[in-house]
Amino acid sequence: MAMPREAAQLLHEALELPAEERAALADSLLESLDTEVDAGAELAWRDENERRIVSIDEGSAKLVPWDDVYARLNRRLQR
Repeated sequence: MAMPREAAQLLHEALELPAEERAALADSLLESLDTEVDAGAELAWRDENERRIVSIDEGSAKLVPWDDVYARLNRRLQR
């Protein structure tokens, strides 16, 4: 699907922004697509986040170092 000229120009300009500003812009654009809030899903995510925080604080969560995760993802992408 071709992008309208104005959108293509906006994209070109956005890609020239620093990474932090691009991330903020992307977040704002994605948030603008979320027009309907599922209260049940929001509560479920909140509860899950709290459960994970507790398991980390208690030491019962199995944490994986970022370098290991990154290497694993790279291996999968190389397949």
